Amino acid sequence: MQRGILNVTRTAHPTYAVVRPSRLVHVQTRNASTYNPLNWLSQKLTAARREKESKEEILAAKEEAREEGQLSLFEQTKSVVPSIKNTTTPSSIAPLAAKKSKTSRKPPPVLHKYSTTYFKISPRKLNMLGNQISGKPIDYAILQMQFSEKRASKRIMNMLATAKDHAYRYKHLDTSKLVVAEAWVNKGKVLKRIEPRGRGHMGIRKHKQAKMHVVLKEGKSEVEKKEKERAYKLKKIISAAVAREDKPIRNPGAMWAW
Repeated sequence: MQRGILNVTRTAHPTYAVVRPSRLVHVQTRNASTYNPLNWLSQKLTAARREKESKEEILAAKEEAREEGQLSLFEQTKSVVPSIKNTTTPSSIAPLAAKKSKTSRKPPPVLHKYSTTYFKISPRKLNMLGNQISGKPIDYAILQMQFSEKRASKRIMNMLATAKDHAYRYKHLDTSKLVVAEAWVNKGKVLKRIEPRGRGHMGIRKHKQAKMHVVLKEGKSEVEKKEKERAYKLKKIISAAVAREDKPIRNPGAMWAW
């Protein structure tokens, strides 16, 4: 035996050891309880116990809880919803269904609006590009911006290509008939900065911002436009025959021609 450790004698009660710096002492306890709450939780909430319970037992337990009025909140809502459905009459449901069907039906989209962000450019210069693409087919407008020498033309070209893709993907519009129906420019903030001048003077330099909006709509394709123009020109043709044709006189004079 080492120094500082006492001999332990067997007694009827359990003991435990107390360690101190100088020696080891066994203290005797009386009426020690063996109850452990963790053991009780492991026995009640183990997966094995849940697997042993059959569906019939679960239904029987829910029925007993329903009779005693001890159902959970989720079970109470499930039991209440069918009773509400049974109390409503078809005459009260029909107007609601009709209103819902009317509001749910939306007309198909006929246009797509898109715009750029504000960037550093004069609104007057950007408006020139807007006039250049307004009323043109989308492919022709993209082609114009591709070969334009303006600095902002690349940004407008990317915006038009993105608007064309979004119109086809989200609005299901026909890309072969898309036309830039409208194009306008909005002014942004004007940033003022100091501009140094000679002899201790200074001025104010203004940095302008602007953005462009476009509206894409379905119009006539190039083939349809050419056919319409050809039919119009054929209608104006007058044959050089001897017989007089029944054609209206356009822009008649105020007096006889002789």
